[in-house]
Amino acid sequence: MYKENIDLAITPDTKVGELLDNFPFLESVLIELAPVFTKLKSPVLRKTIAKVTSLRQAATVGQIPISKLINELRRAAGVDSDSDFEGESWKLNAPKIEEEINPSVVYDAAQDLEDGVHPGAKVAQGVSKLNSGEIYLLITPFTPAPLIDKMKEKGHTVWSKKTGSSRFETYIKKC
Repeated sequence: MYKENIDLAITPDTKVGELLDNFPFLESVLIELAPVFTKLKSPVLRKTIAKVTSLRQAATVGQIPISKLINELRRAAGVDSDSDFEGESWKLNAPKIEEEINPSVVYDAAQDLEDGVHPGAKVAQGVSKLNSGEIYLLITPFTPAPLIDKMKEKGHTVWSKKTGSSRFETYIKKC
């Protein structure tokens, strides 16, 4: 049964069981991406393994890039990877002219994410070292929604854009 008003972010740290509890129709997407996920049809495995296995771990088991897994699941769930950034609030935060963007720090987190290293601490530390008004550029294979929320909560101006099929640039302007 599909739950309405789902407030679950699909991230590498999302547990497979939680994902399937909220989006049961994604089971077929997982199986299509990696046949090894057919095991999720077993009620015993579904209740045990799926509850403790993150999507990052599932990607490793399924031998698929975490970026592909996250982006395909988001697309199938109707949560477009960059849809959160198409509204007016995103447009207000982004500079009007591309040339205005001169990041003080650029961090491509793709390999770290693939290796299971969450970029949150490194980004938070990097942003804390910036002067007010300076920009930190984070490059990831999917929109880092939870990290964006944390940076906004700290008062920073944040905007993101898709620059390739599996490339997202997130700009964090220190407040």
